[in-house]
This record gives sequence, C-alpha cells and structure tokens, in this order.
Amino acid sequence: MQCVILAGGLGTRMRGVTRDEIPKALIPVASSLGTEPFAFYQLKWLASCGVTNVVYSIGFLGEQIRAVVGNGSRWGLTIKYVDEGKELRGTGGALRKAFDEKVLDERFFVVYGDSFLPIELLPIWSAFAPMAAPALMTVLKNRNQWDSSNVIFENNNLRLYKKNATPEEKSLMHYIDYGLSLIRRKTIATNIEADRKTDLAAVYEKLSVEGRLLGYEVQERFYEIGSEQGLRDFEHWLKKQENIQWLSRLN
Repeated sequence: MQCVILAGGLGTRMRGVTRDEIPKALIPVASSLGTEPFAFYQLKWLASCGVTNVVYSIGFLGEQIRAVVGNGSRWGLTIKYVDEGKELRGTGGALRKAFDEKVLDERFFVVYGDSFLPIELLPIWSAFAPMAAPALMTVLKNRNQWDSSNVIFENNNLRLYKKNATPEEKSLMHYIDYGLSLIRRKTIATNIEADRKTDLAAVYEKLSVEGRLLGYEVQERFYEIGSEQGLRDFEHWLKKQENIQWLSRLN
C-alpha cells in the first residue's frame, strides 16, 4: 500500500509553536513513552497498518523533514520526496506534481501532514480495490462536534462533499471528511492541470456532484496538530492509559 503525505503548507495557525523555524510535521509531541516529532507517530502508524511506500509532498521548510525522516528505513518504509519549494500549488497541485514526477502507484492513500487517524487501513484499501470509482473519502459522523460538517452521507452513499455549502445543504450535513482518502492515479491526470494551483477539495466536490466519490464511514475521532488545541488533544490521547498498549504497538 502506498500513502502520500501532504506536508508542504505554511502552518500559519501553529506559528506560536513553530516560530516559522520548523515545519508542522516536526513539532515535538509528548506521549506516555516519550517525546518525538509528530512525523514519527504518523509514519509508525502507517507502517503498522501495512503501508510500505510513502511519498512525502514537502514545501515550506521541507528540507528539514527530509533530513529528519530520511529514507524511511527505520520504520520499514520506502520514502520518496516531491518538493514544491516556494511555489506551493495547493493540495491538488501537489498531487499533480507527484504524478508528473512518476512516483504514484495505480492507487494510493492521501493523508495530511498534521493528521493522526487511529484506524486500520487494510479494510478501506480492500473495499476500494474492486470498485471502479475514481476516489474514496473516509467520513465520520460529526454533527459539527470537531469541526464544521461538510458531507451528506446517507445509506452508505456519499451524496455531497462541499466546504462552502448553502444553509439548506448544511442542514443535511452530519458527517465530516475524516482526512484520509484513496485515489486512483488516473484521477489526478484527468482532474488536475499541471503547474496550476488547485485545492483537492474542489476535485472531491466535483466528483461528489457527479456521483463518483465513494464514502467509507469510520468510527474513531481524528486527531490533528494543525492548531494548538489539536496538539493538546492529541497529547492527551497519547497519554491515556487505555491507549498505551495501542501506542506501544507502534514502537
């Protein structure tokens, strides 16, 4: 299984922590077993789920990620880097650059460089494999608890994904994009132009309107370090007694 980690952003909400001196992916995170850069927790999780091949999409201070993470051998992973440099192309544009550099497998997971998702990946990979759809989005019943809901998901069907929904659409949105997707390589080629800034959310919205975006419901809440409160929540989760065994599996 291959996973692309989108870690090229500026991390503006975390400047109080990073001081613009380190990328978000390298923010130190404390757990019951010690303190490590966030990227280490994410890579251990991916490796424990059976991912073998990671593509790191880097940009802002990306050379630091490359220096600290290396080739991935310490986690049993093979890691390649796609560097946007200072010309950030957005989440969709970053995937197009990875496509153009010919590092994408026929299908691959996509996660954000500040997300930690305590779920198993193989069931999602297996569910998507026989389907003809161009992409799959994992969703969580949210009811605006963790962030604004942005998905209409009914009877196991994803009806609509939309960030800027109308009030009527919002009234039907009880689910949220969980932050993990599965995409086919040809979807990038046909939906994202080369060398053009593109938000991946726009691609997902288009596919959902066309009825071609699959939905997969998960039950565990997501964690993220994209905000200082998110970092505190993740560290609290890592230190809870019932999660120590889960965390130990990653070491």
